[in-house]
Amino acid sequence: MENTLLYKTEEFEGPLDLLLHLIARNKLNIYDIKISLLVEQYLEQIKLMQEDEMDLASEFIEMASRLIYIKTVSLLPKHEEVEQLKKELTGELLEYQVCKQVAQMFGNMTGGFDTFVRLPEPVEADKTYELVHESVDIYNAYINSIGRMDRRIAVPTKAFTKIVAKKIYSVSSKIIFVMRNLWGKGRKKISALYKDSKDRSELVATFLAVLELAKANRVKISGENDNTEIELIKEKKRHG
Repeated sequence: MENTLLYKTEEFEGPLDLLLHLIARNKLNIYDIKISLLVEQYLEQIKLMQEDEMDLASEFIEMASRLIYIKTVSLLPKHEEVEQLKKELTGELLEYQVCKQVAQMFGNMTGGFDTFVRLPEPVEADKTYELVHESVDIYNAYINSIGRMDRRIAVPTKAFTKIVAKKIYSVSSKIIFVMRNLWGKGRKKISALYKDSKDRSELVATFLAVLELAKANRVKISGENDNTEIELIKEKKRHG
């Protein structure tokens, strides 16, 4: 004979609250939940809540799909996943049950939270090592620590060869380079400045040097694409 709900529809704080209510009504063991029984009664309760036009949070629908999934997986020939899913659900229910009991305990207290006040007393921590280990465990730990020390091999100098050998170009040196190129003719194609650059570092330094000179109004850049030219701005002589 199928179990039917014979109680009034009431408000629940969440899906875990509803599940705990159903477990209590059916006198089920919370450590061995009968999912098939809970699914039917849970869905029936949601239906009653909808008929009474109660606000149904999305958490209730999510829990319903979760219960249906657990029930579906349990019907498969191999359902190792079911035990893990039921274990997770049981853990959540136990945790929620404890929180609910503590909240009820505080709710029954009269006089507010300031009725019983006591300053914390200093507690001296016990630093005694109480664990007991087999002698072989201590030996293995010692061997592992010695092995880690042996593995600390110095990095070979070859690993730094490429880094140390790479020449770094400063922007200030490239500013002097650009000014020397412009000093004679006063005008030059900007592409000619990059022609003899040997690597990316030198290209970047030359480009930043041109930007710094333009910002300081020492040079003027005109033209587009391959015809872009850089021109030296000569300072006007002051007449006495």
